[in-house]
Amino acid sequence: MSDSNNKEIHQNQNGQNNNEGGCGNAAEKKSVHTEPIIDRHYQLRETGKAKEIIQKAMDLAREEIPKGAVATYIPELSKMDPHQLGICLYPLKGDKIALGDYDARFTMQSVSKVIMLIVALEVCGLKEVFEKVGMEPSGEAFDSLVELDVNDSKPYNPLINSGALAVCGLLLPEVSFQDMLRYTRNVCSDAGIELNEDVFDSEMKTCSRNRSIAYLLQSKGIITTDVEDTLRFYTKMCSMNVTAESLANLGKKLANDGVCVKDGKRYMSSRTARIVKTLMLTCGMYDGSGSFAIRVGIPTKSGVGGGLLSVSDKRAGIGVFGPALDAQGNSIAGCKLLREISNELRLNLFYDPEWNKEEADDTVLREMKANSVI
Repeated sequence: MSDSNNKEIHQNQNGQNNNEGGCGNAAEKKSVHTEPIIDRHYQLRETGKAKEIIQKAMDLAREEIPKGAVATYIPELSKMDPHQLGICLYPLKGDKIALGDYDARFTMQSVSKVIMLIVALEVCGLKEVFEKVGMEPSGEAFDSLVELDVNDSKPYNPLINSGALAVCGLLLPEVSFQDMLRYTRNVCSDAGIELNEDVFDSEMKTCSRNRSIAYLLQSKGIITTDVEDTLRFYTKMCSMNVTAESLANLGKKLANDGVCVKDGKRYMSSRTARIVKTLMLTCGMYDGSGSFAIRVGIPTKSGVGGGLLSVSDKRAGIGVFGPALDAQGNSIAGCKLLREISNELRLNLFYDPEWNKEEADDTVLREMKANSVI
């Protein structure tokens, strides 16, 4: 970490807001009416029942695997077993649920863009980050050059390749890869995370498209650091070995406003957690982000290594591993799995027990017709 800028990644003890519960001394507080504390962490279904729901969803998700394929443009990834599938779900309240290949190691790939963004927002600041990248969905493939070249613009968002490379250009003078690896181990609660040298070497030999993007960003003045150093930094981040459980640990902290439920440590600011979750919902699944948001409703970031990091706010962190990918580069079985459990386990971002009334008949339609609405 660069000492000259006196910047650190958030990892402080979580303290209570001094303004909560009114002001004044203890004697004054006793006489002031205060609202009862509301536990806003949703209680998922009883663990045994939840496990049954997830197991049934996994069986359905496995049927999607033949429709997908592992990534082949990175030779080392082509060696992965497409039939692997695992999930780890960490509720903020309740017991961990882990099924299938939840402890299998795979490389983060684009899931690491979430960690890059967290650190960049903390170390460089919001203004500096979004001077280099936008906040909008791109509508293009994750490795597209089109919007950069044709529109003469900065990258649409930090969760596509061009945006993440721009973020790496900001990070490179401030932190080392070892700093990032250490933070990743901490925020994922996984000391076993390492750089996969074989995947890193394989990617560096076949990264002509990312190299083209990086040099185009340099030509626009978006990347001002050495392009090859920036590319190596980015590729190392993508080549870290994690598990579905690692991702669930990260997701759980994001779901809890950046704070670890177990020890109360804060790993990012509240604002950073909010920005990251919003971008995951709108941009995390590349050009499939809109349909995923409608069908699943859980902020999620995918990677071509087969990983899915999902955040059900105030409910749970979820990690999924399934290396067979769909046309957008997202885990085909993993997406199906999340879709199946979203409403059943009350994980949808917009789920509310008071509002989530599923109509079994056409009452609304009949009333609309009766009142000449349609």
